[in-house]
Amino acid sequence: MPDPVVRRWSRHPRQVGRARAELRTALASWGLVPVTDTALLVLSELLTNAGRHARVSPGREVETRFVRLPDGVRIEVHDASSVRPVRREPVPDACEGRGLFLVAALADRWGAADRNGPGKAVWAECMLSSQTGGGPDAV
Repeated sequence: MPDPVVRRWSRHPRQVGRARAELRTALASWGLVPVTDTALLVLSELLTNAGRHARVSPGREVETRFVRLPDGVRIEVHDASSVRPVRREPVPDACEGRGLFLVAALADRWGAADRNGPGKAVWAECMLSSQTGGGPDAV
């Protein structure tokens, strides 16, 4: 397996586009183009949530890790806040609150874990089998 792609980002919203470009490049080099659309949306939601909700001192960075799996990619977003994300049912007229709902709908698996040092890692896995119709529901 290739080494993970690890990058650090400021909490500024503009960094989401830059992180998406890094992920797109990694997916292409790993032969995972079919998961690109799903993975980019999942990354956008996780990184935006970290920037918005990780109540840490200004200047603290958010770290992304893109890990090649045998049949997909694991996307991790690390931040220094110990507060775990909570998925809520979206309110129809609300302008926000759908991030983890989307992640849960799109990713094959997702969750949060402790990490070395302060904070947490929120992760999601996007698998080729889900994109190509070869998942457990395929006929």
